[in-house]
Amino acid sequence: MRIGIICPYSFDEPGGVQAHILDLAQVLRGRGHHVEVLGPASEGTSVPEFVTRGGRSVPIRYNGSVARLSFGPAVRAKVRDFLLRGRFDVLHIHEPNSPSYSMVALWMATGPIVATYHASSAGSFMLQLARPLLRPALEKIRGGIAVSEMARRWQVEQLGGDPVLIPNGVDTARFAAARRAPGEIPEIVFLGRLDEPRKGLDILLDALADLARPVRVTVIGGGRPRQVPGVTFVGRVSEEEKAAILGRADIYVAPNTGGESFGIVLVEAMAAGCAVVASDIEAFAAVADDAALLFRTGSAPALREQLRTLIDAPALRARLIAAGEQRARRFDWDTVASDVLTVYETVADGSTVGVE
Repeated sequence: MRIGIICPYSFDEPGGVQAHILDLAQVLRGRGHHVEVLGPASEGTSVPEFVTRGGRSVPIRYNGSVARLSFGPAVRAKVRDFLLRGRFDVLHIHEPNSPSYSMVALWMATGPIVATYHASSAGSFMLQLARPLLRPALEKIRGGIAVSEMARRWQVEQLGGDPVLIPNGVDTARFAAARRAPGEIPEIVFLGRLDEPRKGLDILLDALADLARPVRVTVIGGGRPRQVPGVTFVGRVSEEEKAAILGRADIYVAPNTGGESFGIVLVEAMAAGCAVVASDIEAFAAVADDAALLFRTGSAPALREQLRTLIDAPALRARLIAAGEQRARRFDWDTVASDVLTVYETVADGSTVGVE
């Protein structure tokens, strides 16, 4: 099958949607399919050979984060060339509501189209205003996918349709292979953009201030590092380095305050053998099920108590690790990619994706 995938967000900056798209493409290519990806990326950005660089992007604040999107006539020209050259059996557009490559591709393309919805920003005023304009384009989508129940519900409530639920995928074997025997002093890991308040780094640092337990702490992510005794800021790391850090860690902490529709790093940490502690936002509770300790969102004292509980109770930590490893299997790429292919096969009708 010839598959074209559209990414709205720039590959110049790491992000969950970009990682999901690249991983999906790699898995599908490994199964013998022809897959190409188009999305914003500067010339100096390293991307796989199957990615067509879409040029520079503009940072736009949205949903408590920053989305790096591309606009202008050059986007239309690149989308047209990508579609005509690709002769795809299926076009898979991620975040079709995003005013970047995705929305342009949706307006231009004809034929078998699949869309994946990642975001879940309830009550978007701008989206409600744009609904009448978007509806004709959204009606072209033959197969809808939502990565979480939150994303699915948001799409149904805001724009209609009934996407199927297929979660984000994780190469669980890679993270499991990185697992190492724990050290004498427990290691806690955080991953997220340091200067993005909703990622919750300051909540974790506040919780650590009066923890009164010997721990090592590793913080992964771009942004301004703090000077905190006992906390090592390693900045951005490669996927291999991330797996190695999670594999040696004892506890992974996700203190995010909102704006998440999934929680892929929770699954990665579970697969690597970490006990997970996460804020009780809906997305994390759905991913964790009974395989993590949750705490009241935004509360450093509540996080501190959960950390003390895990540090003081190795048996509980072991039970959480075992439950996490089991839970992570649901999100393995083997299962997820098969589910996505089923959607492709449902919408493919022998025609080729065209251009209006």
